[in-house]
Amino acid sequence: MNPRVRFAPSPTGPLHIGGVRTALYNYLFAKKNNGTLLLRIEDTDQTRFVPGAEQYIIEAFQWLGIPFDEGVGIGGDYGPYRQSERKALYKPYAEQLVADGWAYYAFDTPEMLDAKRKEAESQKKTFQYDVHTRMQMCNSLTLSEEEVQTRLQRGDAFVVRFKYPENTDIHVHDLIRGEVVINSNLLDDKVLYKSDGMPTYHLANIVDDHLMKITHVIRGEEWLPSAPLHVMLYKAFGWEAPQFAHLPLLLKPDGNGKLSKRDGDRLGFPVFPLQWIDPKSGETSSGYRESGYLPEAVINMLALLGWNPGNDQEMMSLETLTELFSIEKISKAGAKFSLDKAKWFNHEYIQLKSAEELAPYMIPVLKKNGVECDIHYLQNVIDLVKDRLNFINDFWDQACYFFVAPTEYDPQAVKKRWKEGMGDILQEVMKLIESFVPYDQQKAHDAVMQYIADHELNMGQVLNSLRLAIVGAARGPELFTMIGVVGVQEVRNRLDKAIQTIEGVRS
Repeated sequence: MNPRVRFAPSPTGPLHIGGVRTALYNYLFAKKNNGTLLLRIEDTDQTRFVPGAEQYIIEAFQWLGIPFDEGVGIGGDYGPYRQSERKALYKPYAEQLVADGWAYYAFDTPEMLDAKRKEAESQKKTFQYDVHTRMQMCNSLTLSEEEVQTRLQRGDAFVVRFKYPENTDIHVHDLIRGEVVINSNLLDDKVLYKSDGMPTYHLANIVDDHLMKITHVIRGEEWLPSAPLHVMLYKAFGWEAPQFAHLPLLLKPDGNGKLSKRDGDRLGFPVFPLQWIDPKSGETSSGYRESGYLPEAVINMLALLGWNPGNDQEMMSLETLTELFSIEKISKAGAKFSLDKAKWFNHEYIQLKSAEELAPYMIPVLKKNGVECDIHYLQNVIDLVKDRLNFINDFWDQACYFFVAPTEYDPQAVKKRWKEGMGDILQEVMKLIESFVPYDQQKAHDAVMQYIADHELNMGQVLNSLRLAIVGAARGPELFTMIGVVGVQEVRNRLDKAIQTIEGVRS
């Protein structure tokens, strides 16, 4: 059977890049092995549901270019793929576990549980509902069958808890970490189902993975402590368990702890694929898309946070990543996020794209600054400045003078370059440039260089003063190429204004 894997986020807020990496590894594994990837929304915990989060998740993967084969918004033979729409499925499975002796009804009130916790604290212990304490609690193991039925018929609040066998070593075979063994006496009897009719993650997750024929569960390391329960649930139902792979954590840049949702803007980089505006607080968190990253760069960067192809190759398309991917090459150790590396990847991917490919990204940047222009002109500008761009959003800073004439001139550059009589010199230089109709970059360059040599002028002062008139600062691409793109008449207009402004101020 070809592998079937799933990415199953909860719509409790924006999608963290750790989740994106998990989805990416599932995608790469599925495509490498001719398998199927499905998107399941796990929204059983309605108290944590956040409006807009589900659509955010879908839009994020559309932007990133990670397609799903089945799931929410796509369809398939194993739906519905939204757990809240599967609510009626879970109750019979919870009841089956109780009937088979793998689970029990617990009627403990919050007050009872709180009293037990305080009692344990007074003894400097931590209370856990488990094999050691379950017989001291209010549940179907300690109450008579008649009392249990009375409480259920009366509508008393209850939960269904898993009943671990005593002193049993539970083996979890992990494709990344090998054999993981934990004794059942150390584990708490997790809640599987509540009297409001909603399952917890643990029950819904196992039932859905079984019904959707999931063969491999590739998920974050934070789920490793839950793996023994999940293995035991498969055993309790008599089902074959999928293979598990628990991915290493994404760490803060200093390696000190997991990269959290709160770290991004605090440390100066996004931790979400798209910008997120909290519907309750209105607080905005930055996203990779809005920060000027290309989706290909984000994918490439994330793929190498915890996995490598076994060689020195760094730049890899999604197709190449798929070809080279294997779970065996995923690291056990956490991977430190590096802003410098993320910036490097984005710069490299910008360089790989043609001006035609980059233009659609730049048009919104221009519109944001009130500029519309001819597409061919835009592409010419992109060709001149793209090697200076780390992010799409750098475009305006690096190229604004191609679209808007300067109104101010860098005072330090003026002081350093614009010496007495420079206005007259530049007028002569401009006449030489205007003499070539149509404009000829090489001839204009040679004529100006000859003029500077014949008059024994300082080349740096002359050329940088002309640049200052065009740009407003001593920066920008090769001067005579820039003149050809900006246009000779526009350069003439800017030079006349610069002379009037700079030398007017001086007088």
